[in-house]
Amino acid sequence: MRQHKKKQRAIALALIVLMATLAAYMRPLISRADEISELQDSISQKKKEIEEAQGQKKELQSGLTDVKSVIAGLEKSKNDLAAYVSELDVTLSAAQAKINELADMITEKETEITKTKAELEEAQRTELQQYAAMKDRIKSMYERGDSFYFEVVFSAKSFGDMLNRADYVERLTAADKRLLDKFRTTREYVETCKQQLEAEQELLEEAKSDAEAEQQSLELLIAEKEQQMAAYQADINNQEQVLKAYEDEMAARDAEIKALEKAMKEQQEALEKANNKKNTYDGGMFAWPAPSYTRISDDFGMREVHPIYKVQKMHNGVDMAAPGGSPILAAYDGTVIAAAYSSSMGNYIMIDHGDGLTTIYMHASALYVKSGQNVAKGEKIAAVGTTGNSTGNHLHFGVRLNGTYVNPWNYLK
Repeated sequence: MRQHKKKQRAIALALIVLMATLAAYMRPLISRADEISELQDSISQKKKEIEEAQGQKKELQSGLTDVKSVIAGLEKSKNDLAAYVSELDVTLSAAQAKINELADMITEKETEITKTKAELEEAQRTELQQYAAMKDRIKSMYERGDSFYFEVVFSAKSFGDMLNRADYVERLTAADKRLLDKFRTTREYVETCKQQLEAEQELLEEAKSDAEAEQQSLELLIAEKEQQMAAYQADINNQEQVLKAYEDEMAARDAEIKALEKAMKEQQEALEKANNKKNTYDGGMFAWPAPSYTRISDDFGMREVHPIYKVQKMHNGVDMAAPGGSPILAAYDGTVIAAAYSSSMGNYIMIDHGDGLTTIYMHASALYVKSGQNVAKGEKIAAVGTTGNSTGNHLHFGVRLNGTYVNPWNYLK
C-alpha cells in the first residue's frame, strides 16, 4: 500500500515537472508559429530593401553630370552670350538639384542606418537569450536522461492515461523543435540585418562620393560660365556691344517686370471690384530672404558696371552671397505673380504684398512655387543659384513700390 502511494506521488511529480517544463520554456505553439512567421516576413522585407539599396547604388553611379560633354555641346553658342547663358543654366540647375537630392538621400540613409543598427543590436540580444535557453534546455534533458520520456508514459494507470501522457511528450518534443526553429530564424534575421546595414552603408558612401563629384562639376561649370562672360566683356571689340547689350538687357528686364505688375494690378482691381476687398500691405518688417548668406556681395545703389568706360549704373537690389542650393525665403506674406526664367534674371520669383509693393528674387537654381500661389513670410520658395547674368551663387533681392525700385533696407531693418 505504501509502495503504491509512493508510485502515485512519483507519477504526479513527473507530471508536475513535465508541465512546469512546458510552462517555463514554451509559449503556446500558435504564438510561437506567429513569431517565426513575423520574423520570416521581416527577413523577406529586409532582403527586398537590400536589393533596392543595391539598385540605387547602380543608378547613382550612372547619373552624374558629364562636364566635358556639356562644355563641348555649348561651344557653338559661345558667340551668343544670352543663348550660352540660358543653355548652361539648364545644366547648372540640374546639377544643383542633383546635389540637393543626394544631400536628402544622405540624411535619409544616415537615419535608416541608425535604425538598422538598433534592430541588429536588438536581434543579437534576442539571439543570445534564445541560445542560452537552448543550452539550459539541452542540459536539463541530458540530466533527466532518455528514460524520462519512457517513465512518464509507462507509469500511467491506464491506456487512456498513457495516451494523454504520450501527448504531453509529443507536445514537449514539438515545442523543443519550435524553439530550435525560432533560434535558427532569429540567426537568419541577424545575418540579414548585417547585410542590410552593409548595403545601406555602401549606398551612403556612394551618395557622399557622388555629392562631392557633382559639387566639383557644378563649380567647374560656374567657372566656365564666369570665364566666358569675362572674356566676352573684356574683348575691346565688344566694348560698345557690351554696353548696349547691358542697356538692352536692363530694358528688357524692366519691361518684363512692368508687364507683370500691370497684369497683376488689373487682376487685383477686378478682384477688388468683385469682392469689395483690397489687398493691402500691413507695414510689417521683412524676413531675411537668404538665411544662409555669407556676405553682401553688392549693395543697393550706384555702381560701376564697365572696367574701361567707367560707366555707373543703378544696382536696384541687394546681392546676398550664399551657398548654392541654400534656401530662399519669402520676405513677407503675398501672392506669387511670376515664377519663371529669363536670360538676365535666371530663375526668378516675384511676389505681390499689396498696396503696389512687390519683391523679386533672382538667379535661383530651383523654384518651389508657382504663379498664383499664396506664400507666407519665411516660407521656402526657391534655392540659391547662379542662373542668368550671374557668375557666382547669390540671391539678388529687389523691392519695388508702385513700379519703381526702392531700397530693400527700408524693409529689412
